[in-house]
Amino acid sequence: MTYLIYVIIIMSFIGFISMGYDKRKARKEQWRIPEKTLWTFAVLGGATGMWLGMNFFRHKTKHLSFKYGLPILTILWIAALIYMS
Repeated sequence: MTYLIYVIIIMSFIGFISMGYDKRKARKEQWRIPEKTLWTFAVLGGATGMWLGMNFFRHKTKHLSFKYGLPILTILWIAALIYMS
């Protein structure tokens, strides 16, 4: 359980940074992080950090899949942690 919490914290940090990095690259019209990679981070525990990053950096806020998918994944991760405790 403790190990899983550490994984979620690390993945959330990576997700948050990834959203900021992708936003920066988007503004410069450079190569960006593929959405598939961003979703992989989210599914592997980074949904909370990505959700926070999405709102902090105002990035991908118009994409309905991110707008609704990240909060749903966050709720699922919280439910999984509660179930496992």
